[in-house]
Amino acid sequence: MPEAILELKKLMNAIYPIPETEWEAFAGLWKPFSARRKEVLTLSGKPEKYLYFVLEGVQRVYYFDEQNREATLVFTYAPSFGGVLDALLLQQPSRYFYETLTPSTFLRAPVSDLLPLIAIKPTIAFIIRQGLAQALSGVLERLVELQCFTSEEKFRQLLKRSPHILQLVPHKYLANYLGIEATNFSKLINRIRI
Repeated sequence: MPEAILELKKLMNAIYPIPETEWEAFAGLWKPFSARRKEVLTLSGKPEKYLYFVLEGVQRVYYFDEQNREATLVFTYAPSFGGVLDALLLQQPSRYFYETLTPSTFLRAPVSDLLPLIAIKPTIAFIIRQGLAQALSGVLERLVELQCFTSEEKFRQLLKRSPHILQLVPHKYLANYLGIEATNFSKLINRIRI
């Protein structure tokens, strides 16, 4: 697992260089974890107990309501953080599900250890804030796309941002993520040069 910890350190240092003493405290929180395909790691209505660092596999955060409507909100894959971050940081029950779409391996850190460390380690707190700011920026961009773009523009923007996503994620989830009917999504794949 040392390679996995090095991947985590590489990602952290790409955001901001982390002093070795803070890194050692942070690295000590993470433990290996794996999950099967279609395993729900976080349930709606329950607290988010872990911050995940994705090593392999694809996951999604989604919303599901009483009328059986589903909305895929975000995909996670290596190397990135995963989980329901608002529930984790606000320490409130999650409104969303976090599920694996493929067999997945992670490092994960318990929120009960992570939050106290963030409170006393300024560089780690800064890196977490930077990561959240980037995530918020992505969410705002996506809201504009959902509200203003045509289906084709949304599809093209997805391919521009993540060209490899068509090979990673089942198309029905991508269609849902874009707010496009599955049949229209198939037409876009066949019509637009990738």
